[in-house]
Amino acid sequence: MNEHGEARTLSPDLEELARVRQEFEVLMLRYKFGIDEMMTKINILKEEFAHLHDYTPIEHVESRLKSPESILKKAVRKGATVSIEGLAEQLHDIAGIRITCSFVSDTYRIFEMLAAQHDVTVLEVRDYIRTPKANGYQSLHMIVEVPVFLSATTHQVKVEVQIRTIAMDFWASLEHKIYYKFDGDVPQEMLDKLRDAAETASRLDVTMEHLHDDVKALDVGREASDIDPGATAKLELPDSLIRLFWPDLQTDAETVPVQDDVPAPVEVERQFLAEV
Repeated sequence: MNEHGEARTLSPDLEELARVRQEFEVLMLRYKFGIDEMMTKINILKEEFAHLHDYTPIEHVESRLKSPESILKKAVRKGATVSIEGLAEQLHDIAGIRITCSFVSDTYRIFEMLAAQHDVTVLEVRDYIRTPKANGYQSLHMIVEVPVFLSATTHQVKVEVQIRTIAMDFWASLEHKIYYKFDGDVPQEMLDKLRDAAETASRLDVTMEHLHDDVKALDVGREASDIDPGATAKLELPDSLIRLFWPDLQTDAETVPVQDDVPAPVEVERQFLAEV
């Protein structure tokens, strides 16, 4: 409304801009919900392992949603169609999640558990652990689709999940800072040092996993030696606890009723002989 109480009308260009902006905000909201869906799945796995196994392969999880500026820059750089439909179809990393694990084997374990979930569709896998990038970068990438259920519609939303070890994540973080510092034009000497550092991190991962396996083997051996194969120990549970879980079960104490007024067998025999 203007100062005279008349309804304002936007020019066709401004109306189109407002429409595109609203559609873009709705698109970003769907990606935010896609991240929420995947984060719930990952946190459930993390908590389950911590509770049941006293160990979790997931050390740390973080998520990020690309800014509108970053999305448009990447769209232009890739020659993607700058439209709502084009962005959703051609850009796969608008929504991203990074999972940090202790060991290399954990990265594949997490990948398999996520891929096995019936409502997660794996669209693409890039294994930079088995085949590192030329600069030494290592990580396991998966592009997945998850359903986002809204009030009136359901959308399949793409989320990029990166799974890496602590050593890989430390290297990638440093590499990103260096490239940002030099605006992408990194001196060759520093690139060589980065590649050497990536190889060192990879050897560290291998060594740490071997040490971890050795410790687990020692624990298993110690537990086995503590067990006496000839022992037939019986676990005694209180009757009250047994009744709590099995209320209809007759306990040992209830199997043979105790009657104080019934004479012992020897006394019965003596009484019988006396009567005879």
